[in-house]
Amino acid sequence: MKRSVFKLASLALATGLLTGYAQASEITIAQPASATAMDPGFLKEAATLVDNVFDTMVMRDASMALKPGLATSWKAINDTTWQFDLRQGVKFTNGEPVNAAAVKFSLDRILDPANKAPTISYIRTIKSVEATGEYQIQIHTDGPDPLLPTRMSRYPAYIVPPAYVSKVGAAEFARKPVGSGAYTVKEFVPDERVVMQANGDYWRGKPAIDTVTWRPIPEATGRITALLTGEVQLVDGVPADLVPALKNKPGVKLEQVKGGGLTIYLGLKNDQKPLNDARVRKALSLALNRDAYTSTLLHGFGTPTGTMARPADFGYLNIAAPKQNIAEAKALLKEAGYADGFTLKFQAPRRYIASAEVAQAIVQDLAAIGVKAQLEVPEWSVYTQQVASGKQAAMYMLAWGSTQTLDADAALYPILRSGEPYSTVSNPELDKLLNESRSTVDATKRGELLKQIQQWVEKEQPLIPLYQEDALYAHGDNVTFTGRADARIPLFDLRVK
Repeated sequence: MKRSVFKLASLALATGLLTGYAQASEITIAQPASATAMDPGFLKEAATLVDNVFDTMVMRDASMALKPGLATSWKAINDTTWQFDLRQGVKFTNGEPVNAAAVKFSLDRILDPANKAPTISYIRTIKSVEATGEYQIQIHTDGPDPLLPTRMSRYPAYIVPPAYVSKVGAAEFARKPVGSGAYTVKEFVPDERVVMQANGDYWRGKPAIDTVTWRPIPEATGRITALLTGEVQLVDGVPADLVPALKNKPGVKLEQVKGGGLTIYLGLKNDQKPLNDARVRKALSLALNRDAYTSTLLHGFGTPTGTMARPADFGYLNIAAPKQNIAEAKALLKEAGYADGFTLKFQAPRRYIASAEVAQAIVQDLAAIGVKAQLEVPEWSVYTQQVASGKQAAMYMLAWGSTQTLDADAALYPILRSGEPYSTVSNPELDKLLNESRSTVDATKRGELLKQIQQWVEKEQPLIPLYQEDALYAHGDNVTFTGRADARIPLFDLRVK
């Protein structure tokens, strides 16, 4: 099947054939994986879809500057209190008002420990939310938090309708979401499609495209074939090996955002032997040939890195990715008492650029130092549940990003701080640095703390950064689309000629 799909794609590429485009009022977007749920406060995947259904108090423009969203203005009242004045007259698509009560409800449900929100780490600094007027709220933090407005610009800070959520419950809300955003969810069939309809009463104006269908197409060449035959008009997640063939083809436009994708890393369960030994973790890292992964398997659309933060992030420290050193890796294992190596379970999804192929290469590299990695490639919907509940393998491939804040905090705190849903690390020294970085207002001092954290990670290797992906998109030349540094696909800004 894969071979026949590739032949079809090759034929379409050779002829430059693009047919059957939808009318200007409709567009179909292909993605590598299906959405598993649509509750914006409890995401276990990228926020690409819910970005278009829900609003946040703060937004980002194309240059990544913060701008008013549901909040028209905000200011710090004191070191631990931020005030947000809300836009009046906005309603959810079920008629409920978007007001201070809705904002308080939306944030409180994430902060409630009983709800076990997987993204709580992004807003954990919030101590309480107070409605000080019908259209005004004050957010109290447990210490100074200079990033609070930024935290209000993406997940999990989407505003949801209190009455509807309370009536239908969390499970039903995740299947049939209601927001105040540019689009409503008309149909949600997991593993098949999500159909969105333009919100004619949207506070920013009616979107230009009436209907948008999101189609999961896991097979990479299948996504390109669908574009070339006109079944879809935009592809999110272009396979790197087909990019050279797509360049300069009539009717096709490529969008590459350098470093605009996620940072791929290997998570390690630090409390399990032998991964509880820093020498073993360093040995695993030194066994890996990151340059080969990015140059060959990713075809140059990735950059090896030694840190989880991105160059665009505040607090970024340029830590070079370790070069492969089999001899040093073996010496470290011998010093740690594992001269003959060991066996460990390893999981990796097909979700990222050539991630399954990279996982196979990792298995081979680890074998060179005597480590037998038993690879499993689970379905994405299964894998996300396992990782979020801590039931993943001792070593696992995952991607993380800081696109919602453009700050190193988002790339570090959620996956390094003890007790966070996606962290398999527990170290008091590291926790102290992470906590201090979140309560330091002085930008220079906070930047230095974030760099210290990255240096600590480089030294102790509690997880293994691999490379930062480029974001790759393809679309018909009748579609107006520009890739963004925050990885959003804002349907409100799309146009079809």
